[in-house]
Amino acid sequence: MDECLASSATGSGLGAAVALFHSLSDATRLAIVQRLATGEARVADLVGELELAQSTVSAHVACLRDCGLVEGRAQGRQVFYALTRPELMDLLASAETLLAATGNAVALCPNYGADAIPAASSEEVAQ
Repeated sequence: MDECLASSATGSGLGAAVALFHSLSDATRLAIVQRLATGEARVADLVGELELAQSTVSAHVACLRDCGLVEGRAQGRQVFYALTRPELMDLLASAETLLAATGNAVALCPNYGADAIPAASSEEVAQ
């Protein structure tokens, strides 16, 4: 996100919304959320279903957990993850409705669309 936009959004009280949408902006995290919408899953289940490395899935689940979107339930030596709030599914359903209404125009966005060139992060620029 543009640093100017991020600081102005945070200053206007939108910081929590920015953090929420940022937490959902990664394809892997979004896939995990969509999978958990169907029921609990262990990291091992997600690894098999998403065909990703265990370390990758664990890191993304930890991010979602740290954001309060996912919680774990220990059962013996296993942890079953689930969504914490059903409202999250309402948000995703609204997003699908918006995408359908705009003809998926967001996918063509030069900044964030499917073919967008990732901007250099401030850390990369500093180096």
